[in-house]
Amino acid sequence: MTRIDFHTNIPDKVAYACRLARKAFGANHRIVVLADDAQQLAELNTALWTFSTTDFLPHVLAGDALAEHTPIILTDNDEAELPHTELLVNLSRRAPSRVDRFERMIEVISSDEDDAAAGRKRYVAYKQQEYPLTHFVAGKS
Repeated sequence: MTRIDFHTNIPDKVAYACRLARKAFGANHRIVVLADDAQQLAELNTALWTFSTTDFLPHVLAGDALAEHTPIILTDNDEAELPHTELLVNLSRRAPSRVDRFERMIEVISSDEDDAAAGRKRYVAYKQQEYPLTHFVAGKS
């Protein structure tokens, strides 16, 4: 069953996703990042190119011919055919339709009240489905 980790109180979801992608790539994991919409997807794509001057984070959009061979896949469509099933990072305010195909999912929830409310609803829904859940609050030790 998919393990779901909630990371809440995140000030910048795109920058946080870049850090998660760098960490996953450094550990030789394959990752899919689900953006909320086309605008956030474009922002994420740009951010991964400029995130670090010392790290190259190989990524493509879902559906790209190189997707199967690229460790970081970006999409705003959770119904898309995705070549990786190891880790899903959800930046969107919706529950991905096929969570169960991933080994692990990280829900990234900002400090914005609307985003936090949507995250709480997803947490309750996942709990009712008996997914194993963890919760990390950014900025708390």
